[in-house]
Amino acid sequence: MIKIRLVCVGKLKENYWREAVSEYQKRLGRFCALEVCELPERRSPEEEAEEILRACRGYTVALAIEGKMCASEEFAQKLKSLADAGREMTFVIGSSCGLDKSVKAAADALVSFSPMTFPHQMMRVIFLEQLYRAFMINAGAEYHK
Repeated sequence: MIKIRLVCVGKLKENYWREAVSEYQKRLGRFCALEVCELPERRSPEEEAEEILRACRGYTVALAIEGKMCASEEFAQKLKSLADAGREMTFVIGSSCGLDKSVKAAADALVSFSPMTFPHQMMRVIFLEQLYRAFMINAGAEYHK
């Protein structure tokens, strides 16, 4: 089973975010071994960078507004190719301060979900939904219409 690590800076404060994340973690359990690594927020992205980089394993994707945007099908294909190659993956979501340039430079890829800015708590849920959607696309399931 493929290992996927989600490195997040900051805690989920509201119960509804925690419930949504929990639901997607449960759904993803049939497709991957998902680990959510929650790191503390610091005063600046520079102060968060070293801890983020230590938490990364395997093929690393940083979610960043300047990253490449892709359709769900394209994301699913990339996920499949990495899984087929047996690659462990890490996805990184920064804090409300964003990600330091050293984290972006160390990543194998930068992915953007939109030119808009989302709260990092919401982005965690959006990312997990898209990860679940990618697995469902690859499984040929009806979820993705």
